[in-house]
Amino acid sequence: MSRLVDFCIRRPVSVSMFTVAVAIFGVVSFTRLPLNLLPDISYPSLTVETRYPGAAPAEIESLVSRPVEEAVGVISGVKRLSSRSRAGTSEVTLEFLWDTNMDFAALDVREKLDLVQLPRDADKPTLLRFDPSTDPVLRLGLTGLSDLAELRQYAEEELKKELDAVDGVASVKVEGGLEREIQIDLDEDRLARAGVSVQAVSEALLAGNINLAGGSIYEDEARYLVRTLNEFENLDDIGATQLVDESGRRVFLRDVADVHWGHKERESIVRTGGRETVELLLYKEGDANTVQVARSVHAKLESIDKALPKDVELAVLFDQSSFIEGAIDEVVENAWIGGLLAVLIIALFLRDARATAIIGLAIPVSVVATFFIMYQIGISLNIMSLGGLALGVGMLLDDSIVVLESIYRHREKGASAHEAAVGGTSEVAMAVVASTLTTVAVFFPIVFVEGVAGQLFNDQALTVSISILASLGFSLALIPVVAASHGRSPTRSRG
Repeated sequence: MSRLVDFCIRRPVSVSMFTVAVAIFGVVSFTRLPLNLLPDISYPSLTVETRYPGAAPAEIESLVSRPVEEAVGVISGVKRLSSRSRAGTSEVTLEFLWDTNMDFAALDVREKLDLVQLPRDADKPTLLRFDPSTDPVLRLGLTGLSDLAELRQYAEEELKKELDAVDGVASVKVEGGLEREIQIDLDEDRLARAGVSVQAVSEALLAGNINLAGGSIYEDEARYLVRTLNEFENLDDIGATQLVDESGRRVFLRDVADVHWGHKERESIVRTGGRETVELLLYKEGDANTVQVARSVHAKLESIDKALPKDVELAVLFDQSSFIEGAIDEVVENAWIGGLLAVLIIALFLRDARATAIIGLAIPVSVVATFFIMYQIGISLNIMSLGGLALGVGMLLDDSIVVLESIYRHREKGASAHEAAVGGTSEVAMAVVASTLTTVAVFFPIVFVEGVAGQLFNDQALTVSISILASLGFSLALIPVVAASHGRSPTRSRG
């Protein structure tokens, strides 16, 4: 250890330049670290949701839930399998081991689902992956028009397309207002007089609105695809659907029903300030950063506001990034206060400005070095990682205090600045290393914890361990160099 200390003392410029380089890399890394409220947490569970409209729970259990369970239950890594059968809906939940790669697990589940034989009227199974970050990043409120159907149509056809194009936005969901749909109101009396059943009307509509492949036609070396196109284009086409054609008697849909534009049954009503609002929910991509996505959306909203129709307002109802930035700023502020208090306490006991300045360098150098390592291993700035730094701020000074005190004691015995730096540092080096590794041994094993607790506290354990190890390197390399560069030792008050 004495050789390493002597090597650093004899090359003060190299040690200083290395420290400056670490500081620069740390500052640059800090500006590029993503901001999140919490570390990325992913639960190893998948849910297969299948809708079977009109089916009772017993039918859902026997016709949907059991076949799906038998198909996906053989997938490797499944720890627990459960299902819930309700009227019209089947939910089969698969819980995997914590070390399971969920991307590959989802592919395996989809392959098994393709082989399941379900009732014809049942919808295609939907694979849902539970993610705590599936809440919308932003919620926007659109108000202004008296016609809620027109307001929702504008949100779906104009705003949704523009916001979907923003980098990091995965999807935009529109809620509230009135959603337009074509409604066919059958008249029972007219149906009875025409001798037409409701089932016949449904079958006629399905047969009259088709777009099917019709094969191919070959001519020399050319091949032409043939399609059968007979889709409804307007309300008149729907009303002209023929229901009966027998013995010269024809019955059309318009003869037994009223076809008109209406709106779907409302499941939710959104109000802001007492006024009904069309709400746009913006979801981010899985690997996108919440704060960066929110900033991109706000930049896009500036151009959208200029193109809005008259009397139409678009306001931000909820912004997840503002809460994240506020929480991060509060943690950073507490870390600064903790660091200043630690330095002030050192100054109070040492009563020497130069010694306090030397020891106080441990905090910024160790912290910026930690930022560089965080950037390299992919740790974001979140409450847990910054909380770990705040927790370790007070411990960053311990090694420097011990080393500087040992150097001072050697100087009091009459050793030169160089000899005191080498001898004092070498004397306590092993004790300082052992003390630091003991602290690291308390925090670092948390990274091996599985489950939600491991994912939540992993960043905190790593930041505390990295910052303490950085302070150890600082105390054994830079402190001796700074102490040896001064011909006199720090003075100490004698009481």
